[in-house]
This record gives sequence, C-alpha cells and structure tokens, in this order.
Amino acid sequence: MAEGHDTTAGKLEWLEELREQALHAGSEKAVAKRREEGRLLARERAEKLCDPGSFVELDRYVRHREVEFGMRDRRPYGDAVVTGYGTVFGRKIFIFSQDFTVFGGSLSEVFAEKICKVMDMAVKYGCPVIGINDSGGARIQEGVVSLAGYAEIFWRNVQASGVVPQISLVMGPCAGGAVYSPAMTDFIFMVEGSSYMFITGPDVVKTVTGEEVSFEELGGAATHASKSGVAQFTAANEDACLEDARYLLSFLPQSNAEQPAWSAPTDPVDREDPELDTLVPDSPNHPYDMHDVIRRVVDDGEFLEVSERWAENIVCGFARLGGHPVGIVGNQPRSLAGVLDIDASNKAARFVRTCDAFNVPLVTFVDVPGFLPGTAQEWGGIIRHGAKLLYAYCEATVPKLTVITRKAYGGAYDVMSSKHVRADFNFAWPTAEVAVMGPEGAVNIIYRDRPAEERPELIADYKERFANPYTAAERGYVDDVIEPRRTRPVLISALETTLTKAEPRPRRKHGNIPL
Repeated sequence: MAEGHDTTAGKLEWLEELREQALHAGSEKAVAKRREEGRLLARERAEKLCDPGSFVELDRYVRHREVEFGMRDRRPYGDAVVTGYGTVFGRKIFIFSQDFTVFGGSLSEVFAEKICKVMDMAVKYGCPVIGINDSGGARIQEGVVSLAGYAEIFWRNVQASGVVPQISLVMGPCAGGAVYSPAMTDFIFMVEGSSYMFITGPDVVKTVTGEEVSFEELGGAATHASKSGVAQFTAANEDACLEDARYLLSFLPQSNAEQPAWSAPTDPVDREDPELDTLVPDSPNHPYDMHDVIRRVVDDGEFLEVSERWAENIVCGFARLGGHPVGIVGNQPRSLAGVLDIDASNKAARFVRTCDAFNVPLVTFVDVPGFLPGTAQEWGGIIRHGAKLLYAYCEATVPKLTVITRKAYGGAYDVMSSKHVRADFNFAWPTAEVAVMGPEGAVNIIYRDRPAEERPELIADYKERFANPYTAAERGYVDDVIEPRRTRPVLISALETTLTKAEPRPRRKHGNIPL
C-alpha cells in the first residue's frame, strides 16, 4: 500500500485513484483514434447494451502477470477486457467487452480468465452471455499461455451451448483462432465497414493462393451476411448493432430451463386478413413474397429475420403470435421458387435447432417444389445437408405448427415439418398441392407411353386428384383446410393448445446429426 493510504480516508482516496486508472487504461492516443473513427469504447458499449445505469463491472482491478515478456512496466488495471453484468428489459445478462485501446485488445491469461469467469456465472445463474469482440488476437508476449486462454473460452462456449443464449457482437477485428468462439455462439452480429472475421488475413491469402483481396471483401459484414452465412445480423453502426441485440434477446428465454417471455399483444388474436385470400397467384409458376404472408399473420407485422441476405430461398426469424415468441421458417417462392438447396437446408436446420434448444415454438410456412437438382448440389452433398433439416425437425420437441400455402412436393414435403415428423398441427390453404411431384412431371413419368395429345387431359385429371390438400386431409396428414384469412386466429389457438406439450425422448448421450 502506498504511503499516506493507511487511514480510512486515505484508503477511500486510493480506491478512487485505482478506479480512475481502470477507467482510463487505454492510452490517450488510442482512445482519440477510436473517437475519430466514430467507435464507442469497450465500457461504453457494455453500458449502452444494458438498461441505463444497470451495468455492474467485475474484476476491474485485474492485471496481467508481471512475468510477461517485455511488459513489466505497463500493467493497466482491468487488462484489455471489461466484464460484468446488467439487465436488458429488466432481465439479467452477463457481458464481456474487449478493449482495443489496451494492447490492441489482445488476449492474455488474465483476459481469458475474466471472460471465463462471467461465462461460468452466466451458466450457473441461468442468464444469457453477450460477448463484444474487438481484438487483435493472442498476446504474443505470453506465448502458448494466450492460446490456452482461447481454448478455455472455446470449451465454455460448448458447455454453455443450448443451456443459455450466447450472442457475439463483432465490433472490430476478429481473426485466426479468435473467430471460433463467436462461431460457436448462437448468433453473430457485425457492424458494416468496421468489423471483420477471417481465419487468415489478406496478406497470407495472397502469399498462399495469389489472390488479392481486401479486409472487407475477405471477411467484412456484407461478406459474412450474404456469402458465407457466418453472420446472422448486420448493422449500419454500433448503436444500431447494440439495439438489435437487445431486441433479439426479447424473443429468447433466460436459459433452457425457462420459457420465452410472453407479452400482452396489442394486435387482436382473432384478427383476420382478407388480403391473404388472394395473395397466392392463380398460376402455380408465379412467385409471391412469403414475407407478406408472415407479416400479415404475426403480431403487429413485426418480424426479426435471421440471416436475411444468405440462402434467401428460405426465410427464418422471430415474431410473436398472441404475445408468445415463435420461430418462423418459410420457403420463399420469390427466390429459386422456394426450392431447398444446401445453404437453405443448413440455414433452416441451425435455426430450428436453436429454437428447440430454447423452448421457442416453431411455425413453418410451406411452399416447396422439392430439392434443387444438379451436379453442383449432388456433389456438394445435398443429401447430407438436406438431412440436417430433416433431422432438426424430427429432433425438435417444441410445439410445431405448419401451414401449407401452395406446393409441398416430394421429400421436401416430408422435411418441412410434416405430420410424419411429428408436427403438432398441420393446416393447408385451399391453394395447397400435396403430391410426390408436380402434375406435369408426374404425368410425363406415369404416362410416358401415351400420345402427346392425351397429356393435357391426363394432367388435368392428376391435378384434380392430387394437386389439392384434400387427399392429404382425408388421411389426417393435414388437420384442417382453412381460409387463408383465418390463419392468424387458427395458429394462435393451436399454439396455446400446444404450450403444455411434453414429449419425452429415448435416453442417450446425444444424437449423431449428419454434419
């Protein structure tokens, strides 16, 4: 203890001095640069994510070990990460926010220990954990110790997976091994123009492959939102990113031991929408936008889409029905006719499993002509990837509601939350067609030896017999054929019926999803 700090007053004064040092751990030059770039500081981000005045910092006096090579003269309090807890809409969360102004946000032994501590607390107390990533990577001066720190975080990501929601906000660089922690969390947010993720940077890529690529092209927000599917959300700036993360949390429970929070709806639960009656075009080959269906059915038309710019032939996202949070999956006729391909299967499977892990009921809107044919898909493993979506729906024990709006053909009919994979309630619009394949294709196979002039009559007969929902309804595969305008009240009634669902599963360590 420093001289003069041996009295109570002196100790309080010393505490204030240490707090001030911890608040200004980064160099003035580094802080000024962040300000010029329009970025928030690590502590500001944590405070802004939480409800006003609710953030409580932990471990603010932690310092790196004196044995660090070449760094004995600089040991800032808090090291390069701010950790703590707070509330979002009054619900407790744990948070860590990496500080790029201190050693470039590089990860040290104590840095990792601080993160591991709040992750352990989040699991112990059943609260979401949010990580704000803004780091230059492992701290070279610590050598393998920093790598061990990363591995300790990775291990906790896996232990927390499916137990508490984990959300990553990438608000700066995230490279090398550091990308794997966000990759194992439930959702990744990125800020356009100021954050990036990649395993190897542009310089290494150029050396190894000869390709010249910029940071933004290689691993920027737009790239990961539209090409790789790594990022589920992007935001124009940091404030929007933080606000979007808060909104996402409103659909999720505190942990897998709780149900998502119900909120009193302002949208009447018995509301009908006549526009739905004419939304599906008369021609089976004309597209429409599945977003229009979703927004006309859910509470107040509010829909938080996940991975909006990747695999656009399937739509996934969160909404509310009668105040209850639900996960929405829907084929998108406006993109590739809503066909299922490799990316769409992966996107939807991941979303379905996330909803199931956190007790969020699933609502599926079906208009699927089948799986995308072609050598690229077959050689790329569409069998294996398509099986992921089938597996996810079969595995899910949350309430599952399905509405067939138009086409439900072939194996894709089975995959998209059919009654046979234990969906709870399956409804169809009068425009629905449930069949092995489309009428033209079916006739060409069944009656391939018949003269061409007979084909139109045979196609018309097939349509009358199979291109409708009533054959499936006769066998109980569809619980009811409903007027499209009644979709909202019908789904809310079914959802409230299934909320007490209990579906035990065989005892096992875990299944073996076809990854």
